[in-house]
Amino acid sequence: MNSSPQNVLDYHGTHTIFLVWNFKEHMDIKAGFQHICALVINLNNSASLRFPDSGVSCVMGIGHDAWLALELPTPLPRELESFQAIEGDKHRAVSTKGDLHFHLRGDTAGSCYDMAADLSAILLPIADCMEEVHGFRYWDGRSILGFVDGTENPHGPQQRAYFGLVGAEDPAYQGGSYLFVQKYIHDLRAFKALSLEEQEKVFGRSKQNDIEMPDAVKPANSHTAVANIGDDFKIIRDNMPFGNMATNEMGTYFIAYASTFATVKKMLTNMFVGSPPGNYDRLLDFSTPQTGTLFFAPTLTLLKQIADGEIPSLAETPAD
Repeated sequence: MNSSPQNVLDYHGTHTIFLVWNFKEHMDIKAGFQHICALVINLNNSASLRFPDSGVSCVMGIGHDAWLALELPTPLPRELESFQAIEGDKHRAVSTKGDLHFHLRGDTAGSCYDMAADLSAILLPIADCMEEVHGFRYWDGRSILGFVDGTENPHGPQQRAYFGLVGAEDPAYQGGSYLFVQKYIHDLRAFKALSLEEQEKVFGRSKQNDIEMPDAVKPANSHTAVANIGDDFKIIRDNMPFGNMATNEMGTYFIAYASTFATVKKMLTNMFVGSPPGNYDRLLDFSTPQTGTLFFAPTLTLLKQIADGEIPSLAETPAD
């Protein structure tokens, strides 16, 4: 049976809910996780039938510690690890615990809500929800800061599959994807106090038309200069803005799918440490990460085997 990836390559989703769950201690989590795997498959099958043009999907990622606790196949995906904080001279990419991550997408908030409710009904007895972020598409794909987000994403099915899915280099997990998330809170007041010219220098792009500055003009510490590590090293960003007026939490939920976590780690190191060291991403003066967790999104084929109570040995793990 060929491996079928989870829906990590889709462009859809004007509404999202991001959920991070941690298993409770001293609980029998395997049976509940088996039900969750079956539910994820069911939610996606149902969505493709009921909402074929609405991009409704549920993607589940599994953290390193949860993978071991659940006794999933070993060896693990080659680069699945507990994310270690990245320390710069001024800014820090924090590390936070996460056992399961759910990325719920749809063109209506109601479809995301229903999926979240179904997942929670199974998880609440055995896990705690540590993070819930409701994202939305802001105008023409902009972040709350007003600049277009995700311009450097790969486009087209072949490129997105190449950069987003594990390939033959790790055949036991081919078709899976490394999933990294950070919840950023923006200091909107400080950013809006900058002139338009200074705001554009922070990003290295024009604000209105999303045109990248020429290299001769672009500041070396601008976001595009630091975060872009070359056309051969790309990730699929599915970032979403969020906002809460009552708590004044305005931010971006950064979510990256990648064929290799090494690419994400290189980007983060450039941003927080700097390349060369000290030349950190100036955007971090206005955006602070509250979370940072690495997950692995296995194929639907593997989830189906787990749901059926047939956790495979490594030799049996499906590969294309």
